[in-house]
Amino acid sequence: MEEIDIIKALAALSHSSRLRVFRALVVTGPTGLTPGQLCERLDIPAATMSFHLKELSNAGLVQPIREGRNLIYSAQFNHMNSVISYLTENCCEGKGCAPVTAPQCDKAQHE
Repeated sequence: MEEIDIIKALAALSHSSRLRVFRALVVTGPTGLTPGQLCERLDIPAATMSFHLKELSNAGLVQPIREGRNLIYSAQFNHMNSVISYLTENCCEGKGCAPVTAPQCDKAQHE
């Protein structure tokens, strides 16, 4: 994946409404949602939703599929995974990273 593709994806996700739209599509899975369903779930006006879907589409993060008269948008999981891989490929200087664990809470401190 090219650096410009990463920049486009991160720029598209840097807006709170677009991030919400993308997350809703990720949660929904490959079946996707229509723009109307997204508008209803996220309380975003149709014209605004259209703009956000275009931006996410241009960044390769979502793809519309025509089903009859409807467009169904779904997250592009391969592209999303490529972005995540690019961001983490040199994690821990290429060595296996130790899993991050939450600090254990000492029960006595809270009593």
